[in-house]
Amino acid sequence: MIFASDNWAGAHPAIAQALADHAGGHAHAYGDSDLDHAVRRRFCEIFDKDVAVFFVSTGTAANALSLASVSRPGGVAFCHAEAHLVEDEAGATEYLTGGTRLACVGGPLGRIDPQALEAAIRRYPPEFLHAGRPVAVSVTQASEIGTVYAPDELDAIAAVAKEHGLAVHMDGARFTNALVSLDLSPAEMTWKRGVDLLSFGGTKNGCWCAEAVVLFDPAQAGEFAFLHKRAAQLLSKSRFVAAQFQAYFDDDLWLDNARHANAMAARLAECVKRSGSARLAWEPQANEVFAVMAGATAKQLTDAGVAFYDWNAPEGFQGIMAMDERICRFVTGFATTAEEIDRFSGLIA
Repeated sequence: MIFASDNWAGAHPAIAQALADHAGGHAHAYGDSDLDHAVRRRFCEIFDKDVAVFFVSTGTAANALSLASVSRPGGVAFCHAEAHLVEDEAGATEYLTGGTRLACVGGPLGRIDPQALEAAIRRYPPEFLHAGRPVAVSVTQASEIGTVYAPDELDAIAAVAKEHGLAVHMDGARFTNALVSLDLSPAEMTWKRGVDLLSFGGTKNGCWCAEAVVLFDPAQAGEFAFLHKRAAQLLSKSRFVAAQFQAYFDDDLWLDNARHANAMAARLAECVKRSGSARLAWEPQANEVFAVMAGATAKQLTDAGVAFYDWNAPEGFQGIMAMDERICRFVTGFATTAEEIDRFSGLIA
């Protein structure tokens, strides 16, 4: 019963087959194969817009290079205080941007509060050289704690950013889980909301290793190409990333995988509600479930072979926990089965 992370799952059979199908023969390298070009065109179709697409090896690289592309000397980028960007990427953004600082912004349950963002930006007045200058805002969709930004929330954040001339970046490691949760089109969740750059994640949703940076202004591609190369992210055999994305998009596999993962999370959440030995910390909105339980209950689950992680209480958490209780995170994915969750239900009951 593996609920530790959607990164623990293997590749979807269709993705594995696509890699095998393209393993033979020869093709142009460094992103210039017919397959690379076809997949980039598919991205344009999906987003209903002419976009530039750069394949990268990790979501961390996607986030850092996105912000590097819009940064300037003395740059300050704003993100939620509990974002993956600042909590789990070991200074990659600061390193690959050449020193851009990350300024943390508060907000309940993993989402930036627009008023807090406005206040944070105003701490860096343009006339005060020594403080540095704001360059970008990054939102995580879905957030680190499984919540999603509604369209009006994205609009509000983008409005603040645009008022100050800042680029808007979206960390979409779980982009598709948020997309199907909101029942929006990719365009409606990104550039139509004022998003300028997107870290598009496929690895957590059934791919083997497929991440991309999507630029909604293709004019930025020429400059971004040099950042991409300098950061050692220009893969020579990039057709193997393209092959994954081709299978990922075929027959809406990406959407089906995310719907399944979200449905499994909802099923798991119901098990927690019925258990009597645990309770939801907050309602899940994508494919992550956070439960409050006693340490003894958590140990019993671990001893029975359930994999999950402890989690710190986020800003905005209003629950009351006893001294011996903790918050635990459970993540579902394309490979999670109803049988696993039913077994988990029996244990937690």
